[in-house]
Amino acid sequence: MATSSAKEVILKKIRQALSIPVPVPFPNSEGNTPVFTKQTEDDDIVFAEVFTRLQGKFAFCTDAEDLSKQLLQLIRERGWTQIYCREKEWISLLQSLSLPVFTDLAKCDVAITGCEYLVARTGSIVMSTAQESGRTSSIYAPIHICIAYNRQMVYDLKDALLFLKEKYTTQMPSMITFASGPSRTADIEKTLVTGVHGPKEVYCFLVES
Repeated sequence: MATSSAKEVILKKIRQALSIPVPVPFPNSEGNTPVFTKQTEDDDIVFAEVFTRLQGKFAFCTDAEDLSKQLLQLIRERGWTQIYCREKEWISLLQSLSLPVFTDLAKCDVAITGCEYLVARTGSIVMSTAQESGRTSSIYAPIHICIAYNRQMVYDLKDALLFLKEKYTTQMPSMITFASGPSRTADIEKTLVTGVHGPKEVYCFLVES
C-alpha cells in the first residue's frame, strides 16, 4: 500500500511539471550556431595541416598531369605491384601509367579510391557505400590512397552531411565513413598502435580542378 501511495505521489508531481511549461534557459544553444570558428586560412591548407598531424600523408597536385607524375613516383619508390582499384576514373589513370590493376583485395599492396568529401577541420576523408569502391576498399587494404578534387573540400562535418543529403535526395547510402588518418588504437596497455582496424598508412592526393 505504501509503495502504491509513493508511486502516485511521483506521478502527480510529473503531471504537475508537464502542465506548467518551463522556457528553455538557453534558446540559442540547440545546435543552430557553429561550435568551431572557421579558420582564416584556406580549407585546403587547414586540411593538409590537420591530416598530417593525424599521421596521414598529403600531396597537392596542380592538375591531372601532376597527379599522374606524383602517383607514379610514389608507387615506384614503394615498389607496389598489386594495386587494387574498383573506380573507373582511377582504373583509367592506372592504365594510362601502364600499371596493372590487381583484383584480390585481401592480397593487395595498396588500394586506390576517391571520396565523397574532405573535411578540413577534422582532416577527415568522407566515403560512402554509394561509391564504386564500396565498403571494403579503404578498410581492408594495408595502405589506402585517396584521390580527391579541391571542389570536394568542405570545412566541417556538418557541411559534409548537408551536401550528402542534397546529393542523395531519394536514399542515403547505407554506410558513411569518416576516416581521419590511418587506423589507430591504444586499447592494449595504452600504447598507440596503427593499422589494427584498418590501413596502416593513408595518403591523400588533392588535385586542383
